[in-house]
Amino acid sequence: MRVVFMGTPDFAVPTLQALIDAGHDIPAVYTQPDKPKGRGHKLLPPPVKELAQKHGLPVHQPATLRDEAVQQEITALRPDLIVVVAYGKLLPQPVLDAPRLGCINVHGSLLPKYRGAAPIQWAVLNGEKVTGITTMYMAAGMDTGDMLLKKETPIGPEETAGELFDRLKGMGAALLMETVEKLEKGQLTPIPQKEEEATRAPMLKKEMAQLDWALPARQVHDHIRGLNPWPCAAYTLAGRRLKLLSSQVAEAAGAPGEARCVGGELVICCGQGALRITQLQSPEGKRMSGKNYLLGHPLG
Repeated sequence: MRVVFMGTPDFAVPTLQALIDAGHDIPAVYTQPDKPKGRGHKLLPPPVKELAQKHGLPVHQPATLRDEAVQQEITALRPDLIVVVAYGKLLPQPVLDAPRLGCINVHGSLLPKYRGAAPIQWAVLNGEKVTGITTMYMAAGMDTGDMLLKKETPIGPEETAGELFDRLKGMGAALLMETVEKLEKGQLTPIPQKEEEATRAPMLKKEMAQLDWALPARQVHDHIRGLNPWPCAAYTLAGRRLKLLSSQVAEAAGAPGEARCVGGELVICCGQGALRITQLQSPEGKRMSGKNYLLGHPLG
């Protein structure tokens, strides 16, 4: 099958690799422009571009797909299918109409829940017990198209968004290949989404790093793991701003936000219960357990 691929971050890499391994004809890969990173602001390519170049695939990085010349370029490729995984841009109608068999998206949630840019993070932030992958036909709206296949997976009680992300990207690749196989055999039955069940998953913001310690411990715990690896929950202890990376629900009495040493462990009190900080990052950039942090920075 002649497949144009559109994707940007490492979440999309396993799917592109699976299409390559399966021997599909990939005339072009579309990804976001290179972006400056690090202290030197050096331009770095997206992970999808790196993989595409490794396999000698043509890479296109248009600033927008609304440019008529870009739309004509895609149409001229005569794709049977366009596969989209975390591309980061909405596809205008001329692009949606370009492939003979339509555009299929791999989305990191059980649609119609968590439409948007950060479905994995919001599932963790909201304390969901189950999430998964949905493949869907793309439509003009944000993740509104008819669903094709779904695959569920439980979310561990202490699993971070980053850990779940790593699991789901492999699941996404496998489900996309199953979807393409069924598409070729005419075995897909599109299912419209129920709008009344739709929820949103907007991009995370740095301001979300601030925690509300008056909430129950379980909710604060979900917030911490949902913000790992970005933007990371923040906590100021003795004038030092720490990144809280992982935690466990514990028992301790104290004012919300109060740090205590319990059995040598760093424990922070919440509105109900408390949290044992199992991993944090110091201002020096070192990652360590809360217990090890207290060895060098004892409380009061």
